[in-house]
Amino acid sequence: MFEIEKRAGLARVGKIITPHGEIETPAFVVAATKATTKALTNAEIRDLGGQAVLANTYHLLLRPGAEIVEQAGGLSKFMAWDGPTFTDSGGFQVMSLPGTKVTDEGAEFINIYNGDKVKMTPEDSMRIQWQIGADIHMAFDHVADSSEHAAMKACMERTHAWAERCLEEHQRLTTRCAAISRRQQPGGDPLFALKGKTPHTPQDSALTSYQALFGVVQGGYFKDLREESAGFHASLPFDGFGIGSTYRAEGLMEVLTTTNSILPEEKPRHLLGMGQEPRDIFIGVEGGCDTFDCVAPTRMARNGTLYTHDGRLNINNSAMTRDFRPVDAECDCYTCQNHTRAYLAHLFRADEITGKVLATIHNERFVVRLTDQTRESLLDGTFDEFKKAFLSRYYK
Repeated sequence: MFEIEKRAGLARVGKIITPHGEIETPAFVVAATKATTKALTNAEIRDLGGQAVLANTYHLLLRPGAEIVEQAGGLSKFMAWDGPTFTDSGGFQVMSLPGTKVTDEGAEFINIYNGDKVKMTPEDSMRIQWQIGADIHMAFDHVADSSEHAAMKACMERTHAWAERCLEEHQRLTTRCAAISRRQQPGGDPLFALKGKTPHTPQDSALTSYQALFGVVQGGYFKDLREESAGFHASLPFDGFGIGSTYRAEGLMEVLTTTNSILPEEKPRHLLGMGQEPRDIFIGVEGGCDTFDCVAPTRMARNGTLYTHDGRLNINNSAMTRDFRPVDAECDCYTCQNHTRAYLAHLFRADEITGKVLATIHNERFVVRLTDQTRESLLDGTFDEFKKAFLSRYYK
C-alpha cells in the first residue's frame, strides 16, 4: 500500500506499507546485495537511519541458494533484518556477465563459482524471488546500455514480453500461497517441491505473506521508448514500478520526468541503481521517484572516498595523516562523533578492517540523512532553497 502525504510537482512525500513495516518516502534503500550490507551489521544500519534493504536475486541464487533462504523463513529471517525488504531481479548482473546468451525465452549464463550453466526465465525469476521472500521484488527485465535506438527498442520489447510473463507467474504464486495460508496446516505443502526440502509451517513461512511486484520500465535515454515503456507498464496491474537502465546525470531528469508523468501517480516508483553522486538524490526525488538504491556509498567508503558537505574527501591523501578534525563536522554519524580523519587515515594505511567499517557508516549515514532532509524540505516547502544550498556547497 502507498499513501501520498504531499506533492510538489512530480516530487512527493509518502509512505509505503509492507508486511515488515513502513517506509517513509522519499527513502534511500540500503544495498544488502548478498543479504548483508558490506562492512555493516543490521544494528549499524538501523542506527544510521536505514529503513529498508535491497538484496540481489542473482547473487542469492548462486550463494547460498534460494532454497536455503526459503528454508530459513525468507530473507528477513535469514539475515535477521526486521524491516522492509526489496529484491531486484538480477537482470543487470546476468546481462553484464561475459558469455550470457539472451533469447525471447530468457537468459543463460555461467555460474561464476562452479562453471555450471544456469538458465533464468521470467518465471524462474519470480519463483526464485518468492523463495527469497522479500516484501517487494522486481520483474525480470532485459537491461542494456546502447546508443542505438533499434537495439534499445528490441531490449524494451523483450522486457515487455517478460513483464507479462512475470506478472502471470506472480499472480499464480500469490493465489497458491493464499490457499496454503488459508489451510493453516502445520507442515503443509511447500510452495516448491524441491528434493530433500523440509516443508514450512505455513504461518511461519515468508512465502505466505503477500509480496508486491514492481514492473521495470526500460527505454534508455530515448524519449519515445521511455514513453512507450511507461505506458505499457501503466496498463498492467503491477503494485509499483522500477525505473531501470544504466544512468548518468546528464539526461536522467528527462528520463524520469518522461517516465513518471505517465506512470500511475497512486503507485510507488523505485529508481534502480541510481548514480553515485549526492545530486542524484535530488534528481530522483524531483523527477518523481519515491525510493532508490545504490552500492556506491559502501564501495567508495571501502576505497577511502568519503562524502562531506564540502565535497568528496580522500582519506588516503597524505594530508589526512595529521588532520585531527572529524570527517565532516556537521555529520551526526558514529564515525564523525567519535573519530578523526587522522585515525581513519591510519586505519586505511594499516589495512585494518575497522577503517572500512567506520568509513561505510559515515557514507551510508550521509546519504540516508540527505534523503531524510530532502523529505523534510518537501514537507515544509523549502526544497528549492535546500537543494540550491547543498549543491552549491558540495560542488563548489
